[in-house]
Amino acid sequence: MKILSFFIIIISAALLFGCNTKLSDPQKIIDKTIEAAGGEKYLHSTIGFDFRDMHYVASRNGGSFSYERIFEDSSGTVHDFVTNNGYKREINGKEVIVHDTMAAKYTSSTNSVHYFALLPYGLNDAAVNKKLIGETTINEQSYYTIQVTFAAEGGGEDHEDVYLYWINQQNFAIDYLAYSFAEDDETSFRFRVAYNPRVVNGIKFQDYINYKPKNNSLTVDQAEELFKKGELVELSKIETKNVTVDLINE
Repeated sequence: MKILSFFIIIISAALLFGCNTKLSDPQKIIDKTIEAAGGEKYLHSTIGFDFRDMHYVASRNGGSFSYERIFEDSSGTVHDFVTNNGYKREINGKEVIVHDTMAAKYTSSTNSVHYFALLPYGLNDAAVNKKLIGETTINEQSYYTIQVTFAAEGGGEDHEDVYLYWINQQNFAIDYLAYSFAEDDETSFRFRVAYNPRVVNGIKFQDYINYKPKNNSLTVDQAEELFKKGELVELSKIETKNVTVDLINE
């Protein structure tokens, strides 16, 4: 009985320390984060959701993808497509010519909504550079802090933005994120707190409370400290509604 008890203690300790093993490779942390949120299901799926006054559809089947945005305006039904082949716009079902400058703007705005809605999937895109900048504790939970930057090639027109992700060390959820951005020759940042996590057909989605700093002299690397001190201002809620997921070849 003593021998049996000894082995039970050893096995329990191994499991305990195994569960609490810290990771130091940011790629492994992101891989676990994506796996916890849906993993391979992202690669063969059609995802639909509403954000504000627009409907979005993300379709992916292996290497082929399509990000769509559909809304109504004075011209009728506007349908934007961002695919492997580039950008196009249809109005009332007919393709229209869009100037390159506006095409880049529409591509960026369409991609941006899909990027946040489908997090953490996009964190393994080819243009993403990942760096573990430390570990921290927020509201008594332990987190890995991952910095994400983007290569100029393939990183989009906002490739100079810097993102920070606080990834829960226990369940690999992104509970907090922040990002810098340049607008009207000023640099500022946003800090988001995740809420309303839910799983739809095997893929995780969550909404965010969106915060801003009190002035633009503050930088994104100060976001965590400012949040802990209650010195950020709530700006908006980022909510995806009517989410649907259809899995392909499942």
